[in-house]
Amino acid sequence: MSHTKKYFPLFIIVAFLLTSCGIYKFNDASIDPAVKTIKLGFIENRARYVNPQLSPKLNDKWQLKIASQTKLTRTTSDDAHYVISGTITNYDASQTVGISNQQASTNRLTVTVHIVFRNTLSNKTEEFDVSRSFDFDANLTLTQAETRLLDEMVRSLTDDMFNRIFSNW
Repeated sequence: MSHTKKYFPLFIIVAFLLTSCGIYKFNDASIDPAVKTIKLGFIENRARYVNPQLSPKLNDKWQLKIASQTKLTRTTSDDAHYVISGTITNYDASQTVGISNQQASTNRLTVTVHIVFRNTLSNKTEEFDVSRSFDFDANLTLTQAETRLLDEMVRSLTDDMFNRIFSNW
């Protein structure tokens, strides 16, 4: 019998034990079972340059991700078990990262979101930044690049925020 077939039943048993204890889960979220409610504040755009589409789309995607990947109940109460707010603090496309024939060939847009995460059950508050960079062709205007990059920006930032809070990254 091959080693793979020999140890497969053991792997199944260990995986079952780890998931049944409530600590480790093989999905995106690892949440203490005592946590039942969440309050999500609106992520405001306070960067020097404001993309008017970014904040509303980021908020929508953020709310959908939490609703679809956790069992937490949304509330407007400040007594929620988790209270999360955020601010877009940086939106900067001033970096040139690629040069070809002595001209800029690639520019970089960097977006930063500052998150305040409060766990009312443990009475702890954590603040952190999630930052992502997105490269685009230097022949594009910022407006053209934003149109092409908006969905990727929203998805990436949402995933990073979620992973930082719910996956202990």
